[in-house]
Amino acid sequence: MRIVSLSASATAIVRALGLEDELVGLPDDLWADEDGVAAIVTAPDRTAGIDDRRPGLGPTVHERSARLSGAGPAARVPDVAAIAALAPDLVLLQAGCPACEVRFRSMAALRSALDPATSVVSLEPVSIEGAFNAIATVGAMTEAEDEALGLVEVLRERLAGLEERVLHRRDAGRAPARVVALEWLDPPMAAGHWLPGIIRVAGGWDLLGADGARPVAVGWEAIRDVDPELILLVASGLALPDVVAAWDAAPRPAFLGELRAVRRGAVVALDAAAAFGRPGPDLIDGVATLAEIIDPDGFVGVGEPAAWVPVA
Repeated sequence: MRIVSLSASATAIVRALGLEDELVGLPDDLWADEDGVAAIVTAPDRTAGIDDRRPGLGPTVHERSARLSGAGPAARVPDVAAIAALAPDLVLLQAGCPACEVRFRSMAALRSALDPATSVVSLEPVSIEGAFNAIATVGAMTEAEDEALGLVEVLRERLAGLEERVLHRRDAGRAPARVVALEWLDPPMAAGHWLPGIIRVAGGWDLLGADGARPVAVGWEAIRDVDPELILLVASGLALPDVVAAWDAAPRPAFLGELRAVRRGAVVALDAAAAFGRPGPDLIDGVATLAEIIDPDGFVGVGEPAAWVPVA
């Protein structure tokens, strides 16, 4: 089977199912306006890491962070003709949020460019359970049902272990951490989709986000009103250096230093391109990492140390 993946989460699922050799096309992380075209990374690059980029194809860290801190979420617009030229049997794309979904002029334009036998599947996970369903869907479409069921079972067992540990800590008197997670910085956007859910499972309470909902713009005044203990920067699928650069470039209110999270040194940038920004197998790594950030005494060494860094 020839598979084109147009989202990092779909790519992670395909790889986790052992189907990497069937990937013939991946999206390069280009931000394009409505008239722009995103390049397609083809088969020679499929052995590189999901977030590796060929020189000259992607925007620089500063270009991406400038877009993040100023222009707001942008649409990815892949080259439909280039996708068709890869002659895929299956095209996987992700819908669900303005910053990360793959957009075309219309779905009809994509389908008309492809062979009629090509399957186009839109994965729309907005929760941990939705991510599990997406894994099962990809398994069904690629004749890897057994592998998908096995993977989901392993992920559920790991998640259940983390949940049990969080509940044990709560029974011992550990209160949920009061958290604000931001998916955008100018304006600040409260996290949505799967992020409030994984924060809750990890022992936190997202004060402004809603599980399964779209991210919503909030002002710094709203953040001051809830005065969180912890602020998480999960910037729209960007890698950790980009998130840090975006934070450095973003405007900040004069009262920032008054916030409890800032006074505690608990403003944390997360690697959204890895365990937090793509709803796939890596989400459980995200739960573990958040659990350690929220409760370092109760979750020593369970998270990914390279997935986060304090910025204030």
